[in-house]
Amino acid sequence: MEETSSAKQDVEAFQKTIGTVREEIGKVIVGNKDIVGGVLTCMLAGSHALLEGVPGLGKTMLVRTIAQTMHLEFSRIQFTPDLMPADIIGTTVIDETQSGHQAFEFRKGPVFANIVLADEINRATPKTQSALLEAMQEHRVTVGRTTHQLEEPYFVLATQNPLEMEGTYPLPEAQLDRFFFKLHVPFPNRDELHGILDRTTTSQSTEAESVIDGAELRQLQKLVRTVPVAHHVQDYAVRLVLATHPETPDASESVKRFVRTGASPRGAQALLLAAKINALLSGRFAASVDDLKRAALPALRHRVLLNFEGEAEGVSADDVLQRILEQLPETKSGS
Repeated sequence: MEETSSAKQDVEAFQKTIGTVREEIGKVIVGNKDIVGGVLTCMLAGSHALLEGVPGLGKTMLVRTIAQTMHLEFSRIQFTPDLMPADIIGTTVIDETQSGHQAFEFRKGPVFANIVLADEINRATPKTQSALLEAMQEHRVTVGRTTHQLEEPYFVLATQNPLEMEGTYPLPEAQLDRFFFKLHVPFPNRDELHGILDRTTTSQSTEAESVIDGAELRQLQKLVRTVPVAHHVQDYAVRLVLATHPETPDASESVKRFVRTGASPRGAQALLLAAKINALLSGRFAASVDDLKRAALPALRHRVLLNFEGEAEGVSADDVLQRILEQLPETKSGS
């Protein structure tokens, strides 16, 4: 009974805290509730987000505002073709000490922040893109023989423009897989555009206040990991990921026809953690199949790679995933 009461209090505190964060973000960011929710989900899972949308939709403002509400250090890296790995992670220089001697000193790059905005990440060369891999996966940076630990919490939010492909380098599958969610940022509707103009072309100005800090965020991340998941819910996540692989016996015709490679085990991890967060945000201390379904598209769309026929037919990963969700039974006999 005491455990049930404690869990209820934890859920209520979680909802209240995230609700307050959303309110502060809403003072600055107009609309885009799903995108804000998706980015917060990635942070609560201790992972990273990839935002895809045309320029001018407020992606930079969003991540800067989130950093303000959580009192976290923010840095922005503008990715360009001439950007080098040392420009991101830092470099070792020879510096003169007060005694007149020379010594090697490591000067940290912009990757050493709590929240890193990798703006237009697909404009940099693969060599530079790969400089982020260790930071994203291990939360550390190795320069020469020295490893530097990144301060927690650590979060990378990368953006890419889906329209302008000239002079860009597609993200390698290994790096795409490091992103917890891939979120499509929509163009604002009529009312949202009015709100944006009211806030940006008049004397009206609002600033988001800090409502939590890094230590509180880490506590929320720990709470997410304690949310229980029933076996049939976890089994649904497993079957959903397996259903994206064309070589599996239960793969649908659309998957066999259009998919080259299915989602990785990281996809299953993302599904389960996102479902736990969805449950907490809904006031429950147990994840459900519906929680998994709500996370399926952002968690898997960048992990399902289409073959030539799929791209030629204009099929999207979202189309394939929607069909899987429609056809996949919530429970399977013998599970």
